[in-house]
Amino acid sequence: MAAKPLRLAVDTNVLLDVADEVEDVLDAFSVIDRRIASDDQLVTPSVLDELAFLCDSGATASLRRSSRKALIQLRSGTRFRPLIELPFGENTVERAANELRARGLLPVEEVHDSLILAEAALLECSLLLTSDEHLRAVDHEQATLLLRAYDLAAPVIATPREIVRKFYQ
Repeated sequence: MAAKPLRLAVDTNVLLDVADEVEDVLDAFSVIDRRIASDDQLVTPSVLDELAFLCDSGATASLRRSSRKALIQLRSGTRFRPLIELPFGENTVERAANELRARGLLPVEEVHDSLILAEAALLECSLLLTSDEHLRAVDHEQATLLLRAYDLAAPVIATPREIVRKFYQ
């Protein structure tokens, strides 16, 4: 029996690392291609917004360059599916994101992180690939309970390095 395909969401930092050809991230996608049945690798609207912002307003010239390269790769590549609009109301995303912060699962100032997590859950992603420490620190059990109220499942949040370590053969 074949494994059920995995829907994967990627955070902004992962796309920047792909653009910069960071070895751990490239290795993680090599492992995903070989070992994990994944045919839908999504880039959520909040990630696209953050990349666009970083293209113009990133703190360093290097970050602005990496952001532009990531957007160009998204336009010309086949690995990721960028989503400009979501198939559900924006209010649902905002309510879930606000509650993630209000309950202390993410710091109040981490609006983008909460939106990315809410979007990944609403898109039924099983995995959110990120290097972000705030997202990595989310209490999965509490996130699961919170999102269950929206009839959603919390994605597993993992770093590229964890993917390589756990699934490498």
